[in-house]
Amino acid sequence: MALEIGSIVEGEVTSITGFGAFVQLPDNKVGLVHISEVSSVYVRDVHDFLQEHQKVKVKVVSVDQRGKIGLSIKQAEVPTAPPAMRPPRPERERGRAAGPRQGGRGTGPLSFEDKLSRFLKDSDDRMLDLRRNTESKRGGRGARRDR
Repeated sequence: MALEIGSIVEGEVTSITGFGAFVQLPDNKVGLVHISEVSSVYVRDVHDFLQEHQKVKVKVVSVDQRGKIGLSIKQAEVPTAPPAMRPPRPERERGRAAGPRQGGRGTGPLSFEDKLSRFLKDSDDRMLDLRRNTESKRGGRGARRDR
């Protein structure tokens, strides 16, 4: 049976390295599942996801001229529907006062310019508070230092 790119086959993990896992395929062929193709989440250590002699379904990603076979476990998984989007939290839960929106647009969504002006105002207020706090700790403006 010739392996075709894109086909999904079952194999057995024969060895695990720091960069991936070798999988024994039908017809005594061996392919490599690179660490980036083990799972759709970040993989620090392949041992966390696979063990030797484990049966896995893999997708054939590449076969080069020298006969090296590139495999993927994450591409062989059946794609699941994206998680349902959570409704946005009310502004009160985010720590802001839920008052009328600024910008003269009523209760509709804010435009980019309105969001930018709100951000700049908040940033200026925070910087002013920071300056006041640091000046009071240093003794304020023109404070006399005892030597």
